[in-house]
Amino acid sequence: MEDKSFENMLQSFKEKDNDTWLMNVMQLNMDCIITIQTQKAKSKLTSVAIIKVLGILLGLLWVWLLGSLGFAAYTVGNIFFALSAYAVMFISIIAIIVYIKHLVLIAQIKESDSITYTQRKLAELQTSTLKITRILFLQMPFYSTWFITPTLLANAGTGWLIVQAAATVLLTFLSVWLYMNISFKNVNKRWFRILFGNSEWTGVTQAIAFMKEIDEFKSAK
Repeated sequence: MEDKSFENMLQSFKEKDNDTWLMNVMQLNMDCIITIQTQKAKSKLTSVAIIKVLGILLGLLWVWLLGSLGFAAYTVGNIFFALSAYAVMFISIIAIIVYIKHLVLIAQIKESDSITYTQRKLAELQTSTLKITRILFLQMPFYSTWFITPTLLANAGTGWLIVQAAATVLLTFLSVWLYMNISFKNVNKRWFRILFGNSEWTGVTQAIAFMKEIDEFKSAK
């Protein structure tokens, strides 16, 4: 009787050990998956950060060029070129500021951060990317007015004026339409995928997908 009781006790200890071992293995697997997925997300964000830095550097050069040309045009009385250049320059400055903000957001994301914190930062980055893209499209109409001069307007025929007005109105309508429709509700639309088929956008969405996989794995557990 005592031997049987001892065997039962021993078997109970073995079952507990097996359960503990299994739990440790599962936890180890989860930790590995979380680490790998987080590293993948961070790698994508590093690529996005490089694009942002290049965008800032090129943007600064573009702003300097527009400012110089706009000032030169204003001094010689070419008001249309000056206004067009300054409008594009103003929007470009906004984009540079937002890109700097994006770099700060990316720098704040660490592999040791919680999944919830990382997801919140990624969502903020994604939303901000949509917003600045909408704003950038507002500069489209000014690319149809920079070459206009008072002399050209005075000597232009009716046909040219109609074509010029139509082009400016069309670009204005298109820029406003894009501003109104670039949103998360249209992410599956074909035109949206074409506009946002670049590494800057896909890098963020892939990073978000990696973090989502972690959530799904934890929920499945």
